[in-house]
Amino acid sequence: MKDASKILQFARPDTVIEFSPGSEKEVGLNKLINKLNFVNFQEDSILVNFRHTKYPRTVTVEAVPLPCLKNKLECRWVSVDSINATTNGCAFESIFVVSGHRMITATPELISISDEGAVFLLPEKCIEVNYRKSRRHPCQGVSAELFQNGARFQGTLIDFSAISFRIQVQGDGSRTFNWINSEAPLQVVLTNDSTTLYSAECRITSQTLGHRDRIYLLEPLQGRMQRFKAKEIRSCRHELLPLPNAVFRHPLSQKNVDLKVLDISGSGFSVCEDVESSVLLPGMILPELELRIGNSFATKCSAQVIYRDDASKQEKAPVVKCGLCFLDMDIRDHVSLLSLLYLAKNRHSYVSTQVDLDDLWQFFFDTGFIYPEKYHFVQVNKTHLKETYKRLYTENPGIARHFIYQEHGNILGHLAMLRFYQGTWLVHHHAANKSESNQAGLIVLDHLSNSINDSYNLKSSHMDYLICYYKPENRFPARIFGGFEKHLDDKKGCSTDTFVYFHYQRTFSDNWNFAGPWSLTRTTREDLLELEAFYEQHCGGLMLNALDLEPGMSDCNDLSHDYQQAGFSLQRHHYTLKRNGVVKAVVMINVSDVGLNLSDLTNCVKVLVLDQEQFPKEILFIALSIITHKYQQNDIPVMVYPESYAEATNLPFERKYTLWAFNAQTQTSNFIKFLGDLHSRNKSKKTHGTAANGT
Repeated sequence: MKDASKILQFARPDTVIEFSPGSEKEVGLNKLINKLNFVNFQEDSILVNFRHTKYPRTVTVEAVPLPCLKNKLECRWVSVDSINATTNGCAFESIFVVSGHRMITATPELISISDEGAVFLLPEKCIEVNYRKSRRHPCQGVSAELFQNGARFQGTLIDFSAISFRIQVQGDGSRTFNWINSEAPLQVVLTNDSTTLYSAECRITSQTLGHRDRIYLLEPLQGRMQRFKAKEIRSCRHELLPLPNAVFRHPLSQKNVDLKVLDISGSGFSVCEDVESSVLLPGMILPELELRIGNSFATKCSAQVIYRDDASKQEKAPVVKCGLCFLDMDIRDHVSLLSLLYLAKNRHSYVSTQVDLDDLWQFFFDTGFIYPEKYHFVQVNKTHLKETYKRLYTENPGIARHFIYQEHGNILGHLAMLRFYQGTWLVHHHAANKSESNQAGLIVLDHLSNSINDSYNLKSSHMDYLICYYKPENRFPARIFGGFEKHLDDKKGCSTDTFVYFHYQRTFSDNWNFAGPWSLTRTTREDLLELEAFYEQHCGGLMLNALDLEPGMSDCNDLSHDYQQAGFSLQRHHYTLKRNGVVKAVVMINVSDVGLNLSDLTNCVKVLVLDQEQFPKEILFIALSIITHKYQQNDIPVMVYPESYAEATNLPFERKYTLWAFNAQTQTSNFIKFLGDLHSRNKSKKTHGTAANGT
């Protein structure tokens, strides 16, 4: 090993090791025997080298050493059908005993050799080399597809390193291999059991020649990839103490890997790898990875390698830094991770931690969030209400999360959100104690926006849209949510729609009947297409997308199942009210636990009026009577859209609610910046002696 770097071509075509020599020293027989016995204990192998007597070619065979007592070593070949055929024209040269970044090279005397193994007489002295290696890790069961200019080839992954890999492609004996242009890039897709593990554009660095099969050595063209649309505001990275560990089974080699996490956010993390033993390829997907922090915290996720950068200057060692993004994680585990990270940033910030419910209820009353009229409505069900909130705030269900700002045991700010539609979260229960803090309301909004930024790319988060309802005369939400809608001025990014709200108490008899041309039937896809056309002309915002009123999105079976697992109930029904076959209104009935939202907007009827002509309010009341009878509710909140219908028909109502809908996938960074500007203005006002607006 005193010469330049060399490549060992194994007798098995699935193994190649590249060696570059480093420092070396002489060691004795005892150390060699100890190393051999350790290899046996680990059920690993050594390398036996044969050099061709005529050509500059070396064949390396893997062998398992048997327990070694003195200077006699017996080995068994790992996988060689015929040692004579494999080493034809070669003479035995040496053995390598590899351990970590050190390797012992010895030249023993060959006593005997057969197709089962070999026997050697070990020397008294040998050389231990501290070497650099770039190891190609053998793979099994990984399928490969190569695409180039319309041609498609199938093969198997033989081995890989962090910078290249080899694929064996089967041919059909024709000249189709000529379709692969070795000077042009090609697309490579690696899969295992129908799961995509890797996809990248690569170049061919070398290839074997043959009609039946060929082996291609490929290198990715890029050292980083972009899984998601770039965020204008990145998730905040934290360096935790103790440092977490990322533990996973490598999807290509099936070897266990344990790496130290350098920093972590709610959307990803980075790790450090030794250059020579690096196993992370940019673009590679890790279907199952576990993050561990000591013995107190562990969470599983799927992740993807985003980049691999040289970090030798920063770390003053031959290492690389690899960044990974979360693809998916159980929503409860992700909330636990966010809770840990937000506490690391601000010791007063809490995400979905357990709450003293007596303190929370007192906070709701003290801040005026539960005002007399609201309490009059909810107090009838206060026992059920307390039980509902016990489950929401102590059991961390995947359908809900809350944000609390707390100092010295006192709750100063609170905001909650509830997943109420397939891809939509309802933001509600936003309150702050203005007498204690002018900033608490904005702080929990910051927690919300950062949580969205950390979560919306996760599959399990189902976070495409956010909605909230607020009374237009309420200055704080009108300033925050309404202000952002006006600031953005993009209906497909953020929109507002106004409903009128009233409580309907059934007064009609059970002998109701529609007269003449009226009908109330289950909503069809065509009805929703009609609703879509009306809404696009009337407003063109996000309401239908956010409320699952797109054609083909009229059921909520998956979400109902999630509610049931969390100990809650959710039903959703849609009806269409028609006159002579013309759609007049689409009715959505939400049936859920009473008090899930304290204004009961999660247990109400929404009426979306498409055609106001010849649609008197009396017909609407008959339809509501039918609905309340069918679902056995005598008193139910009703929301009617648009407000112009209420004005045109003199429909009595108690108040108005503005529905704010927000596209989390495209506008989160803009919302964070908007809140940051509000923070700055509020601090400036405080500096000049003016208190900021509270909740």
